[in-house]
Amino acid sequence: MSNKQRYRIAVLGGDGIGPEVTVSAVEILKLVQLQLDCVEFDFEEHSVGVGEYLASGQALPDSAFDACRTCDAVLLGAMGLPNVRYPDGKEIAPQLDLRERLELYGGIRPIRLYHEHDTPLKGYGVGDIDFVIVRESTEGLFSGRGATLEADATRATNELVVTYEGAARVSRLAFQLARKRRGKVTLVDKANVLSSMVFFRRVFDEVAQEFPDCVAEHCYVDAAALYLVRDPQRFDVLVTENMFGDILSDLAAGLVGGMGMAPSGDIGDQAAVFQPSHGSAPDIAGKGVANPIAMILSAAMMLDWFEHPDTMRAADAIRQAVENVLRSPDQRTPDMGGKLSTQQMTSLIGQQLHQSL
Repeated sequence: MSNKQRYRIAVLGGDGIGPEVTVSAVEILKLVQLQLDCVEFDFEEHSVGVGEYLASGQALPDSAFDACRTCDAVLLGAMGLPNVRYPDGKEIAPQLDLRERLELYGGIRPIRLYHEHDTPLKGYGVGDIDFVIVRESTEGLFSGRGATLEADATRATNELVVTYEGAARVSRLAFQLARKRRGKVTLVDKANVLSSMVFFRRVFDEVAQEFPDCVAEHCYVDAAALYLVRDPQRFDVLVTENMFGDILSDLAAGLVGGMGMAPSGDIGDQAAVFQPSHGSAPDIAGKGVANPIAMILSAAMMLDWFEHPDTMRAADAIRQAVENVLRSPDQRTPDMGGKLSTQQMTSLIGQQLHQSL
C-alpha cells in the first residue's frame, strides 16, 4: 500500500487560452510528482465555461461544482468570452459563482518582480517589488451583480455590501499572511466618502488588535493607485473591497510584466481555487503563444496551500525555476516582448525545476 499523501485536484481549463495554460501547469505538477516521494496528485478534468454553456446550457454543471467542492483544490484556467453573454447582457463568469458558492472570500494576488527588464518603473530589480493584494471576493460592489437593467431604464444602481463577518475574515487573512512576510497590512478603502468603507475600516481596526506584532495602516484607494506606481516598496500586504481589489490587481500586474505574471488564489475555509489573474484572451487563443507563468505560479500557490513540507518545497522550487528562466531577457513569450511559445516557456521552466528539486 502506498504511503504517499494523495491530493485530488479538479482541473477546469475553461475558455480561450485557459486550457492551454492549464496544460502547462499540470505538466509542471506532474514533474513535481516525479521528484517527490511522498506526494501524489490525482487530476480530474471537467468542462466549464462558455463552451459548456453553449453545449449544455450550464456554464458550471453540477458535476463540476461537486468536484470543486469535494476535491482538495481546484486549478482553473480562465472562463468567459466577451462575445458570448447571458440574455441579460452580462458575460458568462462561473468563476464568480464558485467564489460565492464555496465562500472563497480571500482573493490572494501576489505581485513580485522577477527581472528588472519586465517593469516599466526605473531602478527596480529582482524582488524589489514584492507585495500581496488580498481582495475580499464575496461581497463589496460585486454583490450587486445580480441586479437587472430594463431596456428603457433611465437610472441604474448596484449595491455595495460590507458585512462584519466578511470584513473581519478577510482582514484576519491579510494579517495572517503578513506574519509570514514583513508584518505590515494596509487597508485600502474610501472611508472619506463611503459609509460602507467607514464600517470596513472600523472592523479592520478591531481585527488589527489581534495582531499586535503587525503594523496596521489605512490608505485611500486613489492614493494607493499613486503609491503603487511611485513607491511600491511601501506595501507588504494590502487588503481591500472586491471592486477595488479587482482594479488594483491589474495595475499591480503591470508593474511586474503584465497579466501573464500575475497568479492568484481564491481561498475559503473549506475550499480553494487557483487561477491566473488574466482572462481568456480570445485574440490569441489557439496560437500557442499564451504566457503560462501566471498559471504555473498559481499552481505553486496551491502547493503552498496544501501545507505539506514537500509541496511547499516544490512551490519554492517552481518560483526559483521561473526566476532562473527569466534571468535571460530573451526568454519571454510575446506578451512580454519575446518569441517563445507556451510550450517552450513551459519546457524551460520544467528543465530548471528538475535541477532545483
